[in-house]
Amino acid sequence: MSFGITKTIPAADGIAALNALYDGSLSEFEFHMAGQPSKLNVGDYVYTIFNDQLHGRLRIKALIGGAVNPASGKPRTLIMVDCPGQRLPQPIPKKGHRGTRYTDGDDWPAQ
Repeated sequence: MSFGITKTIPAADGIAALNALYDGSLSEFEFHMAGQPSKLNVGDYVYTIFNDQLHGRLRIKALIGGAVNPASGKPRTLIMVDCPGQRLPQPIPKKGHRGTRYTDGDDWPAQ
């Protein structure tokens, strides 16, 4: 198991947004979460969900505090990940959600 968070890629962003995280077209990507993460560290993972399926994971390379949500003005943390990430050969059913959720990575198959 590998600790991290789950993030849902919005359906409106399309499969191309998900594919870009894993196809080598990006070297890094920025996720965000409200406030300051209490349990997350560099080296943990962001697990990506799209259309209620777990597709892959990306290793966190930096947590940048002090950012502000432009819509609400509330604090948030930027989560920088290395791309491309590890993509599953076959997606695993996993319910999507809004926001950020912590995970023990127990859905990730043993290698």
